[in-house]
Amino acid sequence: MSTPFPFTAVVGQDDLRLALLLNAVSPAVGGVLVRGEKGTAKSTAVRALSALMPQVDVVPGCRFSCAPHAPDPACPDGPHEVGPGVPRPARMVELPVGASEDRLVGALDIERALAEGVKAFEPGLLADAHRGLLYVDEVNLLHDHLVDLLLDAAAMGASYVEREGVSVRHAARFLLVGTMNPEEGELRPQLLDRFGLTVEVAASREPDQRVEVVRRRLAYDDDPEGFATRWADEESDVRARIVAARELLPSVRLGDGALRQIAATCAAFEVDGMRADIVMARTATALAAWAGRTDVLAEDVRQAALLALPHRRRRNPFDAPGLDEDKLDETLEEFAGDENGSGHPSESGDSGDSGDDDPDPDGPGGGGGGGRPPQDGPDDGGDSDSGDGSGEVPAQGEAPANESEHGGAPSPGAGEQSPVRAAEPFRTKMLSVPGLGEGAAGRRSRARTEHGRTTGARRPRGALTKLHLAATVQAAAPHQRARGRSGPGLVVRRDDLRQATREGREGNLVLFVVDASGSMAARQRMSAVKGAVLSLLLDAYQRRDKVGLVTFRGSAAEVALPPTSSVDAAAVRLESLPTGGRTPLAAGLLRAHDVLRVERLRDPARRALVVLVTDGRATGGPEPVALAGRAARLFAAEGIASVVVDCESGLVRLGLAGQLAGDLGGTAVTLDELRADSIAGLVRDVQGSKQGNGRKAA
Repeated sequence: MSTPFPFTAVVGQDDLRLALLLNAVSPAVGGVLVRGEKGTAKSTAVRALSALMPQVDVVPGCRFSCAPHAPDPACPDGPHEVGPGVPRPARMVELPVGASEDRLVGALDIERALAEGVKAFEPGLLADAHRGLLYVDEVNLLHDHLVDLLLDAAAMGASYVEREGVSVRHAARFLLVGTMNPEEGELRPQLLDRFGLTVEVAASREPDQRVEVVRRRLAYDDDPEGFATRWADEESDVRARIVAARELLPSVRLGDGALRQIAATCAAFEVDGMRADIVMARTATALAAWAGRTDVLAEDVRQAALLALPHRRRRNPFDAPGLDEDKLDETLEEFAGDENGSGHPSESGDSGDSGDDDPDPDGPGGGGGGGRPPQDGPDDGGDSDSGDGSGEVPAQGEAPANESEHGGAPSPGAGEQSPVRAAEPFRTKMLSVPGLGEGAAGRRSRARTEHGRTTGARRPRGALTKLHLAATVQAAAPHQRARGRSGPGLVVRRDDLRQATREGREGNLVLFVVDASGSMAARQRMSAVKGAVLSLLLDAYQRRDKVGLVTFRGSAAEVALPPTSSVDAAAVRLESLPTGGRTPLAAGLLRAHDVLRVERLRDPARRALVVLVTDGRATGGPEPVALAGRAARLFAAEGIASVVVDCESGLVRLGLAGQLAGDLGGTAVTLDELRADSIAGLVRDVQGSKQGNGRKAA
């Protein structure tokens, strides 16, 4: 086994280290979700924590790590007698993104269960992680049903395996840690809420700190064992401090004053439900124990709020997690009582009771012992200078002067308009791809999935996961006499087993192709267009789709966002989208076609839905309209589902978007219809529209 990077050698990332240590002190806090950009030591810190976890005593030979002084009475390997145990290090178990349900919760031998009536159970990763640490890297890419199973086990402290009336239960209490890069997609809000704490991490912008990161990493890569030896004393100190804090934890007093501050803070920030209050209380108690105190102070409540509330403040997928610290301080001060001993922590956030215990931010205290608040708020990313276009900007509501109302060629040196804000998003009806797919589980189009209503049975390919009991019995029944059946049990062979086939919903690739040319650049109209696309992005988030964004303007098209699960990233790119110039419609369609071609190679099972947002005009180059028609017919020839959102406005309308929809083999809908109930079933009936448009074209 390779030597892990020492936890105490991680440079900076004070909040991350503190959150992990608090969960090591009190697993009841509920785990940690670590969010941040790539290359910020997320995985390194989590793996390093496992070396600090105290050893556990287990019942000899028990596959479920039962405690010898209090064995689980329902343990599948039990019953166990109370007695001496065998010490071993606490395990860190990693859950791969592509793991199956059986790998996570364990598997029953269905053949033996039916034929012999025995519960032959093969433990899964939840059993391995009991009394240890379960780490899920890229938890936002984990299938939803696996996340549900994982978080249910974490909440109940037990795992249940059900297979056609045969069930097994075993204890599953573990420290849950998930890491994710928000650029690759978000977790659903209800799943975010199930993580006790969340931490935002980012690479330091301080040259000295970055130098130290590189220096330590190179030293570790050159000699892992020697590097770990140099940090052994610090590691030992933190390990001892965790043990001491665990022993002190039952003695920590959470007074009424601190409880009132916790309740007032959760109410002030309008978090849903009561889980936030409970998590804050447990976190504040763990902070006091980590600091070596038996009373919870206001500074513990403040730090607990900074760790437990930001991810519970998200009201929609485009809200950035965060907390208004001024409002937090005002709430704590308003509800401060004499029982806490102090009103609220110092505004500088640089001092606290823990300063004497751990003056070195890179030392064994993990940067923040005793509940020191973070020194810096989340990076707002800054605002890019969106008004650097070189052309003139028309007045509000006016079409640009460089292009005629009927799509004529613009004058040379056509200008560019600065980005406009999107209009308020609205609820859209479901758009779906016709037919029956087999893509990743989601909530948009019909598909064959592992979860859903049972529609039939088939022979299993590989391991049996969902038994179709009636089909299995029907397959085995004719052979009972030949197999010498003499008792009441059914003689079942492997060839008799049947896998249930199920139908549910899949997520699709929704590729937005947005016209950002001069003919679309009237500011009021572009605001409405962005609002419509933003509404469809919200719908894509809720239906677990991948999204991509292609824009075209001037003389070319560009992939503003390659296909990704991060709807947030698509919304950010849309917001900063500049407009102006010619309308290279054919270039936009060809670029979108190329994106779909590449994506089919990467993810062939995921079907695509193209949403083209344009007024249908094409300018620039020879025969731009005919060229756009030929490009559109490529989509129709390959059966790619498509919708054209017609953005044409004014009294005189050319109907070009409708003609383009006919070439695509799709359907055209206006911006107004996108809001109306008349859009119901728009893309569901795409196939019929294709046939009708094909006859018209012929």
